[in-house]
Amino acid sequence: MRTSLCELLGIDHPIVGFTPSEQVAAAISRAGGLGVLGCVRFNDPAELDAALSWLDQNTDGRPYGVDIVMPSHVPTEGTQVDLDRMIPPAHRAFVDETLLRLGVPPLPDGTPAGDGVLGWLHSIARSHVEVAMQHPIRLIANALGSPPADVIDQAHAHGVLVAALAGRVAHARHHVANGVDIVVAQGYEAGGHTGEIASMVLVPEIAEAVGAEATVLAAGGIGSGRQIAAALALGAAGAWMGSAWLTTAEYVAGSPPALRDALLKATSSDTVRSRVYSGKPARLLRNRWTDAWNEPGAPEPLPMPLQNLLVSEAHGRLMNSGDPSVVAMPVGQIVGRMNEVRPVAEVMADLVREADDTLDRLAALRPARTNL
Repeated sequence: MRTSLCELLGIDHPIVGFTPSEQVAAAISRAGGLGVLGCVRFNDPAELDAALSWLDQNTDGRPYGVDIVMPSHVPTEGTQVDLDRMIPPAHRAFVDETLLRLGVPPLPDGTPAGDGVLGWLHSIARSHVEVAMQHPIRLIANALGSPPADVIDQAHAHGVLVAALAGRVAHARHHVANGVDIVVAQGYEAGGHTGEIASMVLVPEIAEAVGAEATVLAAGGIGSGRQIAAALALGAAGAWMGSAWLTTAEYVAGSPPALRDALLKATSSDTVRSRVYSGKPARLLRNRWTDAWNEPGAPEPLPMPLQNLLVSEAHGRLMNSGDPSVVAMPVGQIVGRMNEVRPVAEVMADLVREADDTLDRLAALRPARTNL
């Protein structure tokens, strides 16, 4: 199973894996895909530099990429203190009261509050770009559309490809016009920030619209080899996968047990698309925390990045609570298939095998041609 994506990125299999874990990203790259490390959790650029240096040493010379969170238009942004002052007291009171009602304990002494929240700010995302360009990355992706023009130019000057996620054809055309090399058609089923159009409809629309000008990947609802084969049939050159890695052994080893238990228990019906996580629509586990934001009297989520600042400490407390019924975690509807913990290499091998088997089965459905 090789496509044009393999030649473009220098990988063996047309599988790109987004993850917030450098251990998972390295394992994906070593297994023949392209591991893409999410940078938003890094408040300190020095921490990102250390993570990328570790990747440099643990990918066996295979390519890898990074994912930033950066709006295409530079926002008016003050310091974190300035932004904190913009959060209404009623919202803070709601968060405090909800945590108390759910029985969520404070963070242990010495645990940083608001870990990763600054990564949502444009200025920090800029520093992520600067750090990443000092490493041999193959790809820089932006979760919020096209990066600013100067970032695209900077990436291309370093020989780095640029990817951007798209939830509509108009988004995809905009990305290509801006110089983006890879358009990720992300359907409604996906975890994290996602649009309103399902992958079965979106992927062929985007492939037809921009496939002659840019490489198109499919994202959303992909967690098996059959689904990768379906993505190829819809016109994509490969798959962009994120949720599927959350129950790999490498990820679970560094995450709270409550998160593992929540993910393994969840079905494909146990997610919700909501603005409570970041201020923009994002799909995450549905639980007592997300339900609380839908109760009568609950405030409307704030816009990004204010919502991030509001709930950052709460998310840390929820994740460390030990209670699977409250953990706040972006994940797609594919979570219903994520019911065991396996190493990345094993997951990758099964994805490739099943995709190959599916393509062979489909090819066998076509009658042999006869020469007249």
